[in-house]
Amino acid sequence: MSLRSNRRASARFAAPLLALAAFAATASSFAQEKYDGYLCCNLRSDGSWISDSNYAENGKRVIPVGTPTSVTGYGRHRVNVRIDDARQAIGNDYSRDITLVDFAKRYVVTEDPAAKIATYPAKIQDAIKRAKITPGMSREQVLMSLGYPISSENPDLESNLWRYWMSSFAEFQVQFDDAGRVREITTDPNTRNLVWVP
Repeated sequence: MSLRSNRRASARFAAPLLALAAFAATASSFAQEKYDGYLCCNLRSDGSWISDSNYAENGKRVIPVGTPTSVTGYGRHRVNVRIDDARQAIGNDYSRDITLVDFAKRYVVTEDPAAKIATYPAKIQDAIKRAKITPGMSREQVLMSLGYPISSENPDLESNLWRYWMSSFAEFQVQFDDAGRVREITTDPNTRNLVWVP
């Protein structure tokens, strides 16, 4: 066999081996990222699936911020979790520029948010409990109440405008002032009634 043939044969075998090594490294990384924590925010579930869109569709219930949650594994664009002894998955449907491990760390945090929430003014605590927003909320408080805005439409969380949807047809935009506090929302009257506490 010639030197050129040897090189071609080596190249043919090298690519699959490199792909396998990359897959093994990723799988190992995922295996190390199983942990116990708490939901970062109010999330809506159909009983088995929680989407990062967090739509308020019929049949979905809100799982409250701070609910104890265990990350049990990873799948294709999903983080497998156990909540209240039930298996669920948090789907990375619209934030795929974020690695799955980082996506998991957004939604399942290691510090219980309840301690912070207890220090907030009563009006803000009430809004978070009801998965709504009210003037004067910080970005962190909005996240606890509504979840993360999808990164495909909100690449910069320091922006003064975040886009959310109650459904695929009901968008609302949260506007922050220069101090990072909620100033107003822009939406239709029906959606406003569902998410806004004046």
